[in-house]
Amino acid sequence: MPKPPIDPVRWQPPGSRPLPPPDPTPALTIVEIPGTAAEDVVVAADGTIWTGVEDGRIISVDPAGGAPRVITDTGGRPLGLAFTRDHRLLICDSHRGLLRYDPGTGQMETLVSEVAGKPLTFCSNAVESSDGTIYFTESTNRFHYEHYKGSVIEARGSGSLLRRDPDGSVSVLAAGLHFANGVTLTADESAVVFAESTGRRLSTYWLSGPRRGSITPLVEDLPGHPDNISTGRDGRIWVAMVSDRNALSDWLSPRAPVLRRLLWRLTPYRWLPDPAPVVWVVAFDPEDGRVLTQFRAEHRDFGLVTGVVEADGRLWMGRIAGPGLAYFRL
Repeated sequence: MPKPPIDPVRWQPPGSRPLPPPDPTPALTIVEIPGTAAEDVVVAADGTIWTGVEDGRIISVDPAGGAPRVITDTGGRPLGLAFTRDHRLLICDSHRGLLRYDPGTGQMETLVSEVAGKPLTFCSNAVESSDGTIYFTESTNRFHYEHYKGSVIEARGSGSLLRRDPDGSVSVLAAGLHFANGVTLTADESAVVFAESTGRRLSTYWLSGPRRGSITPLVEDLPGHPDNISTGRDGRIWVAMVSDRNALSDWLSPRAPVLRRLLWRLTPYRWLPDPAPVVWVVAFDPEDGRVLTQFRAEHRDFGLVTGVVEADGRLWMGRIAGPGLAYFRL
């Protein structure tokens, strides 16, 4: 697939503030599944763990050790997943948009394929509130998943936080985001927390109270790139940190765009550097952004963590590249 053109801008990346030292990291258990790049992980009502892999399949994993089951196939590239209040599965598919799958009937439907007349190019993550409203992110409106590095090199804020109301109408809550990614509701549903990967921050979009409709920072100047997020016990916000900050990207972004145009034009996509693999997850307090828990380790068989969910005393993780899921015992 040929690379699309890029249109870089000068951009000053955020600073970087260190987090507290990590907690003692539990042993990592790897679970084999069919397929690779299980980007997100969610827990179903029956306790099974669901994920989507690179070839389009949605897979269910039995935590007790049963064989993984292939549930369905989106025909695209599934990224963020979320179960709804009636146990259907929301799927952000980079090629097809926001989908909803009914495990009871096997029906797959498209909820959002375009926004304001433009294709939904990189649906990233979604979450549904108790009233049926869906909040979801588009990482960039300029690139599909296969060329996500173009958005990083371009340094143009082209991501959005969006809302789909129960009547099907879609509205943009925030635009100009730097690779909008994970999204979750606070435990009391007073707010939506969302991540910007290249912006290296978490923000809160308020749904109720005196700040309703406004966005406030929760955590800024992270030393790495946040990816998918989820709400865990005590309302903590679990964040998959896919990698440390990208020093080359930080150096290039404020400089002449012509440098990045040449890099993109002359370098085969597969030669563009990948982040160094690390197993890194952090839990933040949703009120003040304090670090509550942090696990960080290097593992020869697992890294580049992009999805995280807490379930029955385990912290499950997905990854952007390579086979398998993994978990820590909490």
